Amino acid sequence: MQQYFIKGPAQSPVTVEDKDTLKHMFSVLRLLEGDQVLLVFDDGIKRLARVLDREAHQFELLEELDDWLELPLQVTIASGFPKGDKLEFISQKATELGAHKIWAFPADWSVVKWDRKKLLKKADKLSKIALGAAEQSKRNLIPEIELFEQKTDFLSRLGDFDCVLVAYEESAKAGETKSLVQRVQQLEAGQKVLFIFGPEGGLSPAEIETFENLGAQTVGLGPRILRTETAPLYALSAISVLKELLVSDKA
Repeated sequence: MQQYFIKGPAQSPVTVEDKDTLKHMFSVLRLLEGDQVLLVFDDGIKRLARVLDREAHQFELLEELDDWLELPLQVTIASGFPKGDKLEFISQKATELGAHKIWAFPADWSVVKWDRKKLLKKADKLSKIALGAAEQSKRNLIPEIELFEQKTDFLSRLGDFDCVLVAYEESAKAGETKSLVQRVQQLEAGQKVLFIFGPEGGLSPAEIETFENLGAQTVGLGPRILRTETAPLYALSAISVLKELLVSDKA
């Protein structure tokens, strides 16, 4: 069943006003009176709804659904600015894999340089990508997108998290294989995790030192060296296995 995110409180009847949402509902799906869809409001609860009035874009809320598909941990992905459209790819796939927030920052070895105007335009595009991916994957929440113009602003936010992990290529090269699993298994449901990834070329030694001085822990992501757009997806998949699949299997 098609799902849509609706801004505002869940009040029945609800009038949908977003133009893009309305276009998809009534021009693409061609919804008619009586047709049913899933609506997700600001509280993240999915509700079954049916079309009351096609012309007025009104829906009646029928019931709340016990369907929570978010990761047990609130994982924020932070990537050093990558080249091309890699950030678009990361945003789409990280949303599908359960990221709570998606950040990007100007790393020492980032090739691209984006000013404030470009960052705002980029963030708007990424937000639309995340919205579409959240609807497709039946998420309860849409990841927040934040692109930092200054790295100092990004660094000032590290203290907001219960755990900060840094994917470090040198850890993988050295054969480190246990830190990621051990650290994630220690975390409790609801805790906030920041996972930092470098751009093409990785993170500089100075950045690693800065992150560690701020309490971050470096971890390896398996024996193979991953591309900048692949590493966040590996990390989210590993977290899902450790905190969702293995836990469900034990239950």
